[in-house]
Amino acid sequence: MLATQTLPAIGIVQRTRKSPFFDATIQSGAQGFTVYNHMLMPIYYESPEADYWHLMNNVSMWDVAAERQVEITGPDAFKLVQLLTPRNLSKCKIGQCKYVPLVDENGGIINDPVLLRLAENHFWLSLADSDGLLWAKGVALGYGLDVTISEPDVSPLAIQGPKAEDVVADMFGEWIRDIRFFYFKEATLDGIPLIIARSGWSKQGGFELYLRDGKYGAELWNKVAEAGKPYGIAPGTPSGIERVESGLLSYGNDMTLENNPYEVGLGRYCDLDQPVDFIGKEALKAIKAKGVSQKLVGVEIAGERISGNSSYWPIQKDGVEIGKVTSSAYSLRYEKNLAIAMVAIEHTDLGSTFDIITPDGVRNGTVSDTPKL
Repeated sequence: MLATQTLPAIGIVQRTRKSPFFDATIQSGAQGFTVYNHMLMPIYYESPEADYWHLMNNVSMWDVAAERQVEITGPDAFKLVQLLTPRNLSKCKIGQCKYVPLVDENGGIINDPVLLRLAENHFWLSLADSDGLLWAKGVALGYGLDVTISEPDVSPLAIQGPKAEDVVADMFGEWIRDIRFFYFKEATLDGIPLIIARSGWSKQGGFELYLRDGKYGAELWNKVAEAGKPYGIAPGTPSGIERVESGLLSYGNDMTLENNPYEVGLGRYCDLDQPVDFIGKEALKAIKAKGVSQKLVGVEIAGERISGNSSYWPIQKDGVEIGKVTSSAYSLRYEKNLAIAMVAIEHTDLGSTFDIITPDGVRNGTVSDTPKL
């Protein structure tokens, strides 16, 4: 088994911001934190494996306030959000969420947030881990758009797992069950202002409660914990094991500014025929016409159980480097080592094999349809 790395302590200062749920997560037994969008985010409670099974079998509650929001309002708000993404938003409704990769002038991925449309000219971008706020401000300034851009006092709390809907319905009412995937409703809970979206960074189903006033953080956390008791709720975090099994991509790990949507399986979100001249349109046309030289694939890793990678693992074929493992985990569901890897295009067919250079030696890797990307 690959050695488990002991993580150093994180110094907490003003720039490593605490979420409104921070004190509640400490009281609930958070065992470690990472920094995401300049904010502390828990990484596990009981253990990564125990937290995984709570998510898979019952229901799990996550402090994901680090998914910071970029709020865009004003007469040119829609024009700005459509400039930021190659996804065609012409049919995006009020009350709807959309996954919207943001790209630069070269087609490089800046962020892959979820867009929420609150009103005709009122949007949130729920960010992955990069500074989308500054990019949006720069684009608005450069195009001379009439918009106001800010980070609002909004902090998501996720409720995920097969029993998540029952928990949320007990809290708010049976109408919750009618919210479709990637849609949301505004609501209050004992005076706590919220937006409730059927969304979340797992494939086990659930909701995100967007808290609209941070002073209620501990109160909301405790209300969710109490409502979830009959369903076996436990505190948790976005599960690295489940996301690799499910093929969910992590910005900064599986894709960066150096990658374009076609390399990472997001080409379906690029409408190159729409009339809008969004940023990066010509670059993406050229990339699509030429074809990519590498792409993300699912990989099975042979040998004894691994504990995941905290750095990229080189991939070689006949001694020549052809790619890297970007994320990996031992799958508790499939009982095998799984990974997401960026590999040279000529080695991406199902069944292709290569060597993976891990800290504990060379492992055989095989391109697999699990995780499915």
